[in-house]
Amino acid sequence: MAARAHDVAALAFGGKLACLNFADSAWRLPMPASMDAMDIRRAAAEAAEGFRPVEFGGVSSSSSDEKESMVVQVEEKKKKGSLSLSYWDEEDVLDMPRLLDDMAQGLLLSPPQCLGGDIWDDMGTDADVELWSFSN
Repeated sequence: MAARAHDVAALAFGGKLACLNFADSAWRLPMPASMDAMDIRRAAAEAAEGFRPVEFGGVSSSSSDEKESMVVQVEEKKKKGSLSLSYWDEEDVLDMPRLLDDMAQGLLLSPPQCLGGDIWDDMGTDADVELWSFSN
């Protein structure tokens, strides 16, 4: 879905010379009404929603009114600034007290040593390593 939205924006900015993710995007995806950022976002959201599988909450192709209303709702929330940012406490949700403290403490430990020693000591320091052999 994101790749289709990218293709809409790429077509809007680059035209026919745009590098697309899908070859059929040039004729299949909706073009924005203008070069305005809001129109490009609207067309990209419509394209992304059009390729969302129905079983994952996508709307059927016959309900374009639903697609338009979803885009309008998101734009209204952005204008109002009412997109809620919530705090997610990993320690509480994952039932792992001191999770972040333990992660920070793990960064202070030195990495474990290799059991086999240094693998680069097997070759002499003056040895030339050939990556390809050109002889037949």
